[in-house]
Amino acid sequence: MAPPDPESGPPAPLILGILGGIASGKSTVARLLAGPEGWVLAADKLAHEVLDTPEVTELVRAHFGDTVLDAEGKVDRARLAARVFDPAQGAEARELLEGWTHPRVRARILERLREARAAQVPRVVLDIPLLLENDAQHGWTRLCDALVFVDVPLDERERRAQRTRGWTSGEVGRRESFQLPLSQKQRRADYVLPNHESLQELERRVAGLLEKLTSKLAP
Repeated sequence: MAPPDPESGPPAPLILGILGGIASGKSTVARLLAGPEGWVLAADKLAHEVLDTPEVTELVRAHFGDTVLDAEGKVDRARLAARVFDPAQGAEARELLEGWTHPRVRARILERLREARAAQVPRVVLDIPLLLENDAQHGWTRLCDALVFVDVPLDERERRAQRTRGWTSGEVGRRESFQLPLSQKQRRADYVLPNHESLQELERRVAGLLEKLTSKLAP
C-alpha cells in the first residue's frame, strides 16, 4: 500500500512522530500533542489487534506452542514477550514475529491516515516504538512533518517500569539493547521534550511546542 498522496484530496493533517525510550511517557505526550481534535495512531494497540486475529494467532501458536496462549486461546503478550526477548533464542524469534505483525500494522496505520485526511483531522501523532528502526522498510519518517523525542533519564524510566509494569531492575536497559541507541534517536529528532517533572509541566511544554510547530509549519 502506498502512503497518502499529498497532491490530491483534502489537506493532509500535521503528522508528528514520537521518539524516546521505554517508559518515557511517549503515549501521554502523543495524547497531549494530538489534543481533543487530533488522532493518535498507536502501533502497540494496533499490534494487539493484529495478534488477536485468527490468522496471526495461529502463526504464533504453530511456532511458539500453546504455552504462549491464554485460557481463551488468545496470545498472552507477556508470555510471548518472554520468549521473543529471551537471549537464548537470539534475534530470530523477534524477527519472525515482526515479519508477521509489522506489514499488517503498517497497512492499518496507512488506512487510518487516509481516514484522518478524509475527515480533515488537524493532527495525527504516530506512536510507533520502532519508528526509526523500521524506517528503511516502512518509511514512516517521510510522512512526518516533525519528530519529537521524549527525554527521560534511564533511572527514572526504570523506576516507572517497575512501578507501572512490574518489571525487574535492568529490564528497560535490556530491552533497549535490541533497539537503536537513544542518543541516535535524539539526534534524529526535530524537537526534544523533557518529561521527568509533573504532568502540569509536561502540559505546559507540549502547549509551547504546539505553538512553535503551528507557527513554523503554517502555510
